[in-house]
Amino acid sequence: MKDYRAPNIRNVAVTGPPATGKTMLCEAILRCTGRLDRMGEIEQGSTVSDFHQDEKDHQISVHASVLASEWLGREVNLIDCPGTPDFISEPLSAVRVTDSAMVVVSGVNGVEVGADEVWAAAEDYGIPRFIVVNMLDRDRTRFDEIIEEAREHYGPKVIPFTLPVDEGPGFRSVLDVMRSEVITFAADGSPEFEEKPAEGELKERVNALHRELIDLVAESDDTLLEEFLEKGTLSEESLRKHVHQAFQMGLVIPVFATSATTNVGVTRVLDFIAKYGSSPVDRATVKGEDPDGGEVKASLDDSEALAFVFKTMHEPHVGTLSFFRVYSGDVVAGSELRNESRNETERLGQIYRVNGSEREPTPSLHAGDIGAAVKLRVTHCGDTLSAPARPLKLPVVDFPQPNTSGAFVVRSRADSNKLGEGLSMLREQDPTFDFHHDPVLGQTIVSGQGEIQLQIIVEELKRRFNVEVDLVEPGVAFRSTITKPADARYRHKKQSGGAGQFAEVWMRIAPLPAGEGVVFTQSLVGNNVDRVFVPSVEKGVQAACEAGPFGGFPVTDVKIDFYDGKQHPVDSKDIAFQIAGKGAFNEAFLAASPKLLEPVAELRIKVPSDAVGGVLADLSGRRGNVLGMETEGRFEVVIAHVPQSELFRYSSQLRAITAGRGRHSECFDHYQEVPKDVESKIIAEADRKRRDNH
Repeated sequence: MKDYRAPNIRNVAVTGPPATGKTMLCEAILRCTGRLDRMGEIEQGSTVSDFHQDEKDHQISVHASVLASEWLGREVNLIDCPGTPDFISEPLSAVRVTDSAMVVVSGVNGVEVGADEVWAAAEDYGIPRFIVVNMLDRDRTRFDEIIEEAREHYGPKVIPFTLPVDEGPGFRSVLDVMRSEVITFAADGSPEFEEKPAEGELKERVNALHRELIDLVAESDDTLLEEFLEKGTLSEESLRKHVHQAFQMGLVIPVFATSATTNVGVTRVLDFIAKYGSSPVDRATVKGEDPDGGEVKASLDDSEALAFVFKTMHEPHVGTLSFFRVYSGDVVAGSELRNESRNETERLGQIYRVNGSEREPTPSLHAGDIGAAVKLRVTHCGDTLSAPARPLKLPVVDFPQPNTSGAFVVRSRADSNKLGEGLSMLREQDPTFDFHHDPVLGQTIVSGQGEIQLQIIVEELKRRFNVEVDLVEPGVAFRSTITKPADARYRHKKQSGGAGQFAEVWMRIAPLPAGEGVVFTQSLVGNNVDRVFVPSVEKGVQAACEAGPFGGFPVTDVKIDFYDGKQHPVDSKDIAFQIAGKGAFNEAFLAASPKLLEPVAELRIKVPSDAVGGVLADLSGRRGNVLGMETEGRFEVVIAHVPQSELFRYSSQLRAITAGRGRHSECFDHYQEVPKDVESKIIAEADRKRRDNH
């Protein structure tokens, strides 16, 4: 490729819901730009984007892939992003470093839930968006309805720049609004086409859309608005000159009609990107933080190098690749940059331009460009690399919290140590994945955005680290508490020929309000018990609370008062009072009408209106409590409290209920009492497991 500078670079994030044809659209773009002689196929695992083994195995995009090509004298860097919500970190990272976002929707399904999160992120970063309605060669397409849905969802500034003439099977022609032409594409999938002027009804439709476009573009400039008010229209020259500015300001959201698999309408998308799309010049200044926490601005024209690492990924036979966007200066192979995020210096070896799995070595990358470096020592996703003379840190991406959890169980004990190492490396690659060891549950708890993501982690552990694990339902952090006060007197006496053990503890317990935890006090009077044994009793009580006298579940929201007891001048010692303290607490707790508490999560479930009934019925079966509903455009947001024990694999079930159109987030909210019929089953199961373990 040529050596391009910022005004002639186009960085575009290709985003949208799953199964909208994003990867094939990228294939068609590479075909049109001459990077491919023929398009690959997802079923055969031959596409440029989906070259990783997990993508070939599952026939879905898992990783964001950088694709580089040239069109009309511009460098076009596409980042093809997964649409499956399990991998939301990929498109969110992509819109962080690109200058515009292409949102691809299905010509059959239209605007879906999956587009909203990335759309909002792009809006937060101030980058413009355009829509591609793809798959218009399918049965039951409905382009005009989708335009209305998009306007309802995103506002009246949504306007077609191309629209299908003959949508459905056999789709080959689009109506170009800017050119007022009908473009008919070759039937063999090549980028060849024929043009002819629009006539009759098509001409009338172009004229109507042209007037709408003029109305929208006129608002982008005061002088232009004066011309529009004076003449009632804009000249073709004025319109074309200001489309770019209107797009940058969000006054226009262009829509394009395509079929990626037959390569219809794709060149018009490329024309728009090259002629009117965003370049790094449109966002020439970024804000960062200096080592003292002060705000610093960096400009595209600054000479000092500045880059943001938006993705790290392990590749077989290569190692870890770090993908970055250059915001100022030149990033040069062999140079040293400061990783202010890690407080370390990083030496760059070879750097590359990237096109899928292809790596083209380059001596340097200029401001505005996207590339990759291999085997960086300390740098991870979200880190900033800057010139030592001007160290600064750019803001990181705000990723959603995990909404799906499971537990990993190693098949071989010998793999336990390797498991932690592997999970740590995988977490560095995917910021939405997390894990921890829960000592109470005795499990390695893994959390992410969905079951597919966790299953991919299982496969990566096997492929890269030779660690085999099973994904199982995680234990639930039940707690136990009491419903009334109780009292106990417990004597521990042991005589075995030598020094004996003796301690007697008198104890009162009472329930506390939710969230108060365990409170230990002593109100000893007189000399029946030496105060030196108070910490011993407290230690015994702590051990009892952790072990849980009721089903083995830890205790919470209880006040304990050690108020009296007895001791022996010779046989009383620390261990005796620990044992007596634990015994007194256990007896008192079981006499205080104990009950089981379970963690409850708050769910926000965003679904199309026609799926609300199915979601509510499913929540009822999960002992859910619906708190209310909100409306967001064409979608409804159901807010509910649901016990954590009922949420394993919920994201998969939600997708099944909503035909893949539902999304949810969840977070811990509170503990609540377990219903008695459920409690008895949980306690019985816990007792059975303890018997089996002994």
